[in-house]
Amino acid sequence: MTVITNIDDLKRIHRRRTPKMFYDYAESGSWTEQTFRENTSDFNDIYLRQRVAVDMTGRSTKTQMIGQDVAMPVALAPVGLTGMQHADGEILAARAAEKFGVPFTLSTLSICSIEDVAEHTSKPFWLQVYTLKDNDYMRRLIQRAKDAKCSAIVITLDLQLQGQRHKDLKNGLSAPPKPTLATMADLATKWGWGIKMLGTKRRFFGNVIGHVDNVDDPASLMDWTANAFDHAMDWDRVKEIMDMWGGPVILKGILDPEDAARAAELGADAIIVSNHGGRQLDGALSSIRMLPSILDAVGSRTEVHLDSGIRSGQDVLKALAMGAKSTYIGRAYVYGLGAMGEAGVTKALEVIHMELDKTMALCGERDVTALGRHNLLIPKGFEGDWQDN
Repeated sequence: MTVITNIDDLKRIHRRRTPKMFYDYAESGSWTEQTFRENTSDFNDIYLRQRVAVDMTGRSTKTQMIGQDVAMPVALAPVGLTGMQHADGEILAARAAEKFGVPFTLSTLSICSIEDVAEHTSKPFWLQVYTLKDNDYMRRLIQRAKDAKCSAIVITLDLQLQGQRHKDLKNGLSAPPKPTLATMADLATKWGWGIKMLGTKRRFFGNVIGHVDNVDDPASLMDWTANAFDHAMDWDRVKEIMDMWGGPVILKGILDPEDAARAAELGADAIIVSNHGGRQLDGALSSIRMLPSILDAVGSRTEVHLDSGIRSGQDVLKALAMGAKSTYIGRAYVYGLGAMGEAGVTKALEVIHMELDKTMALCGERDVTALGRHNLLIPKGFEGDWQDN
């Protein structure tokens, strides 16, 4: 029996149990994958200050995200095709998040639909949306989110067009997988995954198929997706979608101080410093390196959250101590889902919570909201020393 002590343990099991195309979908970035790698490795450049002889009883990781109570400042990020990592994946992840007391964000390009997740959970979750050209679909999607009692939407800003991800193209990524010789050979070694997938009706994009005219199978879905993203999206269009929703809004994909300031001006309840996990613009700086300048640009006008690169509770602590209000995990919980289903997502959350709690204590803090730069040793020039434009 495998003893799981960290997120990498879950990642190794995930790789053994999940078809290659879906493991690669999660574990990849665009182009050379420089940004994908540095999102994680840049955390290693930040060191922690150990403190001693401090009363460590009564510790708490509880806080709030956009006014919502959370057990720790970690939300489950939106991840497309989660229901292909494990049968009914979005439902299982949402249930694990609800029981743990952290937010779950459902991707528009999920396998389980908004209604599926709402039916199998008892507390509100968040819905991630894109800025799509089809305004009728956008209005109906947002109404479905309202009907499902979603408590916030997360608008993704950094996917007007899709970055080049070599592994997905070479694997012929599709949901469900296309029956090629290579795919069938791989699936033959993942029989546990296959049995579970045969036992569910949820194998297509539940938020799209049946909700868009003339999109009723994987082939027509791919054609629709290729043309759906709005290349002309601008801040006025973002405001339109915010107004369509009329409730709490989080803007995801902010990696520049000027964009952060504009998002705050629009009245976003929070922004997420994110480069889409290194899956869009390769060669961009990591989220953790961009965090300080974005915090300076925004001030106290909106909450600043951080996504991309977090693989441990220590990473969470470093982001919080740098000034982020909260953080998101994507791959870290997907590893757990692919490894062990709902129990794996719970294990990922438990691991990160344990690491956050113990590291916080060893840094001399009892309350997660008291973390600050005084807990860190940040190298000079961490954000980079660049030539003027």
